Amino acid sequence: MATIQFLARAAAGGVSLDRVLTLGRQWLYVKPDEVQGVLTRSGVATAAQDATRIFEEAGGYCEPLLKHLGAAQIDSMDVSNYENATILQDLNRPWPESLREKFSVVIDAGTLEHVFNFPLALKNCLDAVAIGGHFITITPANNLLGHGFYQFSPELYFRVFTKDNGFSLETVLVYEQPWSSVWYEVADPEQVRSRVELANSKPTYMIVCARKVAAVEVFATPPVQSDYQFMYWKQTPGKGTAGEFVTGRPRSWKTHAPAWIGNLYRRLKPFRLPYFRKKRLT
Repeated sequence: MATIQFLARAAAGGVSLDRVLTLGRQWLYVKPDEVQGVLTRSGVATAAQDATRIFEEAGGYCEPLLKHLGAAQIDSMDVSNYENATILQDLNRPWPESLREKFSVVIDAGTLEHVFNFPLALKNCLDAVAIGGHFITITPANNLLGHGFYQFSPELYFRVFTKDNGFSLETVLVYEQPWSSVWYEVADPEQVRSRVELANSKPTYMIVCARKVAAVEVFATPPVQSDYQFMYWKQTPGKGTAGEFVTGRPRSWKTHAPAWIGNLYRRLKPFRLPYFRKKRLT
């Protein structure tokens, strides 16, 4: 339900659903009355018969829901036709040029963590977004070991969605299962000059939304984790990896105090960290 509410809010907030690409055909793992409730609370008028139609029209897949939110054209991509995706493509391999800047929004609702060649798959997705369009991902973050090949850190997306890669990051949220209409807005590690880590006991997902602002070569300069930039490169924060490499830098207490303090905090109070701000949208 968290995904449905976020998509409803995103559509109302300016994310265009004119030309949608979903990675895989996404199944609605909720009940009609739950869909009706979350959409209604999100400001999308939804009668009981609308909720029933959303589930029956495509046998439980997400396309009717996206149409209800205003989608005009919807494609889905998969490696096989097992679920009747409209575009057959191995996400581990380069996509054809015909898909470049074709979609107003590309939605990953739980696919990329299952793709081994993740950097290329992500690059393909970003190349497929039209200028002014958006990329949205809902992906595992914590306590889902074994679910896919990967779990992802917010730091990854803060470093990917930059002007260097033609994007502006709009939203990074995490939420725990079972969801109770509460999200946590994540601070940028580069801005707070510290690793933003979470130690908790519940399955945790991350929602990221970014807007494409320019057509550039994605990952022409590979992203670098921000704390390593500060420690090992003489550069301006946010300017990629261009700069002079620092050698023989002393390991002073001032350099490592933030990490020591963070580790102590997690030992004393592991449930919630200070760089996750509660954000309730109802």
